[in-house]
Amino acid sequence: MEKLTTIAKRFMPQGDIVSVTPYGNGHINDTYLVENTVEKPIILQQINTHVFPNVKMMQDNIYRVTTHIANYLENAVSSEHLLRIISSSNGQLYYENERGSWRAYNFIPNSIGYETVKSPHMAYSGGKAFGQFQKMLSNLPGDPLYEVIDNFHNMKFRLDKFNKALSLDVKERASSVPELIDFVQRRAEKMCILLELGEKGEIPVRITHNDTKLNNILFDKDTHEVLSVIDLDTVMNGYVHYDFGDSIRTYANAAVEDEPDLSKVYMKISMFEAYARGYLGAIGKVLTETEIAYLAPSAAIMTFIIGLRFITDYLDGDVYFKTAHEHHNLQRAKAQFKLVESIEKQMSDMQRIISDICRYL
Repeated sequence: MEKLTTIAKRFMPQGDIVSVTPYGNGHINDTYLVENTVEKPIILQQINTHVFPNVKMMQDNIYRVTTHIANYLENAVSSEHLLRIISSSNGQLYYENERGSWRAYNFIPNSIGYETVKSPHMAYSGGKAFGQFQKMLSNLPGDPLYEVIDNFHNMKFRLDKFNKALSLDVKERASSVPELIDFVQRRAEKMCILLELGEKGEIPVRITHNDTKLNNILFDKDTHEVLSVIDLDTVMNGYVHYDFGDSIRTYANAAVEDEPDLSKVYMKISMFEAYARGYLGAIGKVLTETEIAYLAPSAAIMTFIIGLRFITDYLDGDVYFKTAHEHHNLQRAKAQFKLVESIEKQMSDMQRIISDICRYL
């Protein structure tokens, strides 16, 4: 079997490979830092082809996006802070062998990532980063990007899967969660509003990141300013609300995603405001009035959809998400639905905050 050093050499043909060491804590792809006697360090990844089966199209997406951003920022930032795909020795955007599919990126120096949002300023920086990301890609030329994961944020698709799981009830768990089933059914119709607006052409299709966790942003170790948005595997066409709503779900939650003590689960309005200020300051002038009007509701919608996925997987017998114990998906669903309730209770304040921010754009 081909050694990691040999694989790395296909992306670093000059000099000798000094080391290939595990890097980061991603859960999907295996990531390594590669150091060389001559060339600058690179990031080597083995792509998880179970999650991303069409490697060619995914890499094409990433190449188009990173090339466009590099052109956009050509005179604004240092070239070493621009994320770039490094082609393999055969000129392709990835390399395949008996172990799977591999790709490489440049290593961005003096960078650091964070796992949790520790302050409103950090939330503001996250909003600014993803707002700028969407703004830069708002005029990406050419055909729509390839849909890497079908129906990823399609609420109707997720509701259909939930209803199927409920009717089959393969683990006979439905009778133990009537309150969660009722929670879903009472909100199902209104949670489809983004899809309906899109189908009517009332909100435009744009390019979205679809995985807006804080650790997908690299910060400068010294200035703490944003250097780059990374982990572009799920970049696809979608609605800006997908990124905004899911960011609020993670940035403004007072507790962890699977918090068992529901009294600790609520949305911090200060974090919402900070993120919204950063986000709208970057992209607000690009968005339509209708897009802006549904930013606050998208926080409830995107939180609902992940809770829906957790309870669906629980009914299915825990076949998709990794679980630490028998009722882990149930615990996750309860926490997400509690967060939905908190967001709903603060909706008028959220809308007021967004209106106030937009008044000064």
